Amino acid sequence: MKLRVMPIFITVIVSATVLFGGWFTYRQLTLYSPLTKIVQNYPGVNASHISINPKEVMLKLDLAPSADLGGLVQTLNKQGTDIWGTRTLQLEVTDHSNTELDKVWENAMFSVSQAMATQKYTEIPETVESIMQQNKNIQVKAEMDERNVYVSLSNGKGSKFLILPRNSQVTGGSA
Repeated sequence: MKLRVMPIFITVIVSATVLFGGWFTYRQLTLYSPLTKIVQNYPGVNASHISINPKEVMLKLDLAPSADLGGLVQTLNKQGTDIWGTRTLQLEVTDHSNTELDKVWENAMFSVSQAMATQKYTEIPETVESIMQQNKNIQVKAEMDERNVYVSLSNGKGSKFLILPRNSQVTGGSA
């Protein structure tokens, strides 16, 4: 029996195309499109990039100064958990900070770190309130869920979004 090369080659190409095309279409329709729709429809999201691997969903965000980061995370957790299943959600927010916001955060970082280290999370809103009283042109918002504390600082010219994990110490890095 003589094997013919051309029909075998065509069969392999067609099979690979169907297999990988089907996988790509499945991922696009069941993962990327629904997540992109959730994120892009949320107010204050300028741009986003989603990458998904077997263990995590990495979401890179470019947010407007008025964006509600805590609200976005709540929306993702409510609507997105069915989409990504057992994967963990990792967020990275583009920093549009300026020297004024960096200085304000440096002054508030110790109080916030201490409140988180001692698990006295009710002190964080007090710190936020004192920042707003000392700096009338800066809007500050702090929100919390079971995993993180979300701090947003904005002065109209720039914005700083921080995601502070509740289970480890704060070192002052921004998201």
